[in-house]
Amino acid sequence: MKSPTKPLQWLVGACAVAALSMWSTVRHTPLEASSHREAPLIADDPVADNTDVYAFVSPNDANRVVLIADYIPFQLPQGGPSYYTFGENVRYEVHVKNNGATAGDDVTYRFTFTRTNQDPSTFFNIRLQKQNLKTTYTCEKSTNGGAFNAIVTNGVVPAYNVGPRSIETPVGLNQPSYTALRQSAVTNATGGGGEQVFCGSSDDPFFVDLGAVFDLAGVRINKGARDGLAKYNVNSIALSIPIATLQKDGKAVSAAANILDPNFVIGVWASASRPAMRTLSATGGPTTGNGNYVQVSRLGMPLMNEAINPIGSKDAWNRATPYTEAAVTDDYLSNPELGLYMDDRLFGGAVPALAALRIQTKSLAGFAGLPASGFDFGNTKPGLYPLKGSAAVAGTALADAAFGNYLLVAGKPRSVDIKPIFHTGVPNLPPYQLATGKMGNPLALGKPFVNNFLPLTAPGRTNPGGDMLRLNMAVPATPRTSPDFSNQGLLAAAVLGLTDPRFNGSTAIQNIPNMDGFPNGRRLEDEVVKIELQAVSGAALAAIGLWYDDYTPASPSPVTPQLKGVLNFATGVERNDTTFRADFPYVQTPWQGYRIRR
Repeated sequence: MKSPTKPLQWLVGACAVAALSMWSTVRHTPLEASSHREAPLIADDPVADNTDVYAFVSPNDANRVVLIADYIPFQLPQGGPSYYTFGENVRYEVHVKNNGATAGDDVTYRFTFTRTNQDPSTFFNIRLQKQNLKTTYTCEKSTNGGAFNAIVTNGVVPAYNVGPRSIETPVGLNQPSYTALRQSAVTNATGGGGEQVFCGSSDDPFFVDLGAVFDLAGVRINKGARDGLAKYNVNSIALSIPIATLQKDGKAVSAAANILDPNFVIGVWASASRPAMRTLSATGGPTTGNGNYVQVSRLGMPLMNEAINPIGSKDAWNRATPYTEAAVTDDYLSNPELGLYMDDRLFGGAVPALAALRIQTKSLAGFAGLPASGFDFGNTKPGLYPLKGSAAVAGTALADAAFGNYLLVAGKPRSVDIKPIFHTGVPNLPPYQLATGKMGNPLALGKPFVNNFLPLTAPGRTNPGGDMLRLNMAVPATPRTSPDFSNQGLLAAAVLGLTDPRFNGSTAIQNIPNMDGFPNGRRLEDEVVKIELQAVSGAALAAIGLWYDDYTPASPSPVTPQLKGVLNFATGVERNDTTFRADFPYVQTPWQGYRIRR
């Protein structure tokens, strides 16, 4: 396969200043989202509804990873007198996969909660140092599929943030502050794993113009957009865990061969399960559960069940695990519905808010040595499939001897990019390296910027995919105070790796800022809605050298108006309604019912 006529290194030099200037206008625009009421059945059971999952290297300790699973969406802070709390008869679990060759989870943390009414003589939630629905928990841990052993017993869930009289005065809990009460609930686990655990309410870090998004994607870009989750709370399960506890061989991060060491990749997902039978008391007593536990909610990658799976498949998806997903999930990823609205040949004109996001339909058309018509990634089009089995893909992840039979599928063009992002992670192999150094050939070796590849290859599996949030724990955290920090995650790392003189001079592995960002894990700051929409529009393809349609052999730079439009795309709600904490559990103190205003 011959190289196109314009060497990419020359182009990168020509476009660096323009690209960096353009990027500086969009690099600090927070937006993130995940699954709230995403499936019909779980919408009827909010106590078991898993809303968000996060996984990131601790910004305060390079030897630890933070996992957060949020539940119970849309909590009004003033929603008393029976305020929101974790449910009884629910198993909340955080699952970790660190070895794709084994069956099932490698580490599982299970949380069960008990609620006590300390003073049945009052209608108040808190009075005279007693509280109703006082909640405690047990955290159990299973390793390599073994028995569950308790590592926290009688863990304390802080009281809800009702108001200053309830929390800070002698007629209430008589605590110095709600923040102090909340931080006192951080618990060190027993059993030698070194975990820190927190369970309690938090500000909901999910923010987006929900009213517009679900009105047939009518995103209001700076036109009266409203954060649909502003000043709502959620319940968080947060774990701070030594990397050696989660690494498959018990190795500390200092033992990693480099910052993209494949042996330090984990997959994370969370779930909630209920007993198969629930019995209601005719006299107002507690509800009891009987029978085996049945999973009713799960979440790995954000927006997977919310915006990828069609509504007819959502409930079944919640019942499955990443190890038992229906094969049709691959189809939804390979021809995502959102792609229909980013292609003017289909329904692109029906959603004006997505006008800047247009998928490549003739990428690299007219370049020497490439198909004259270029590469078409519109739904059901060929994508890179015409290269399947050819000498051009030899030595790449697309070779049949590697994962070509999974990544190159006829009529499923996004099996080459969207599917691995969501379902296997992305390997440090061509073509999944930055265009820097490729000299115009997208299949050549380039600059590494991601390796969170964790295919599921246990005996008997024919499909290596499964929905998890995959994180390479060897990638250092980008300091939140760094001028390079960006909530655009790997897209920000890609731009720096393509244009910044600190990083685009060679194809060596370097610690590019934001390599630790979504979809390599998920930081609280990462604006996943925007990143995923940009990915569906082909941004990842462009990063590896499959540029947008308006880049031609006569173009002076691949930073074309179409690429600028994609990188400058905004969704209207650009800021969270509060900050994030600098220390564990990092999710912010919940909104107080007394002071809340809407």
